[in-house]
Amino acid sequence: MKLPVKDIQGNSQGELEIKIPLIEDGSGTQAVHDVVVAYQAAQRMGTACTKTVGEVAGTNKKPWRQKGTGRARAGSFQSPLWRGGGVVFGPRPRDFSKKVSRSTKHLALRKALSERLKAGDILVIDDIKLNSPKTKEFLGVLSTLEVDGTALIVSQGADKNLTLASRNVMHVELTSGENLNTYQLLRSDKVLITKGAFEAIEQRLTKE
Repeated sequence: MKLPVKDIQGNSQGELEIKIPLIEDGSGTQAVHDVVVAYQAAQRMGTACTKTVGEVAGTNKKPWRQKGTGRARAGSFQSPLWRGGGVVFGPRPRDFSKKVSRSTKHLALRKALSERLKAGDILVIDDIKLNSPKTKEFLGVLSTLEVDGTALIVSQGADKNLTLASRNVMHVELTSGENLNTYQLLRSDKVLITKGAFEAIEQRLTKE
């Protein structure tokens, strides 16, 4: 499979031949699900915490005597039955992260890449070099390339002008070929990948 390559002015720069084998059948769907769930779980802070009976402020004094008042027996102001008392089985700090093997991550990324390529959602750019870190110039590039909606830009390494120009655009996310993950590849309407970044992705997926 070959993809047309364009520059930031929209002019043709030849074609790029895809070296990695694409997934044509239904395999890899479960891997995509597992990787996306693990990614979203890892974003959770896990800091929700409630106080138990032993942690809430209070005294060990019995609220009232055991017998003779006509009221139910009570032995503590920290009882979960009372307002301001401890919480039973409440959330505690925990780690929500899930372990996913490297082979599963590679399969999921290859599956997501195959689906986006078949859908025609990936645009390969020769390189994205801006003359200045101005958002106006960056938006002009997106307009020239006819990119509407949310977009993911995968570049080769860090570029200061591109980072500064794109950081104020809410619907655009910037990453590199070495750090691209399955969740990022799936969540945007359009994916712009530089030629160098695409080669970096291929190297990742062809590693044993």
